[in-house]
Amino acid sequence: MKKWFAIYVLSRNEKKVASLLTDQNIENYLPLHKTMKQWSDRKKMVDEPLFRSYVFAHIVEDEKPKVRETKGVLNFVYWLGQPAVIRDQEIEIIKHFLGNYENIEVQEFTPEINSSVKIQSGPMTNQIGKIIKIGKNKVKIIIESLGCSLVADVPINKVLPLPVKK
Repeated sequence: MKKWFAIYVLSRNEKKVASLLTDQNIENYLPLHKTMKQWSDRKKMVDEPLFRSYVFAHIVEDEKPKVRETKGVLNFVYWLGQPAVIRDQEIEIIKHFLGNYENIEVQEFTPEINSSVKIQSGPMTNQIGKIIKIGKNKVKIIIESLGCSLVADVPINKVLPLPVKK
């Protein structure tokens, strides 16, 4: 069964790697967004990678060595000791987002103590809580309900930051 994987590539080699993967009949996705570039003599709209140094590959397990051997590929992106699998839904969200919006930029989520978050999966799905402790790959979240507090260790990639109320 095919799964999406994030591949870490040499800087400024995203388009070249995507082309080489396509030449090898390996399904891949390089999210691009249009941006205005200014040179000394002109301005031009260019397609730039949304995620610098990353390309996504939709492959089966047997294709991993072929991807790793592709010129410009450094390695798969790892999460908790395994190549990180990207859900189909997340790739579709990126495609939809790029198809409907302009002037896009990527901002990383940096968890902070007292940040409000929503848990995205697991037994506490859709629960809202506050971060009370930050670990290497987990955050400790306090969830107040039924007049008591529940505290859960949740992987960082399973929480969604909530907008700050003003």
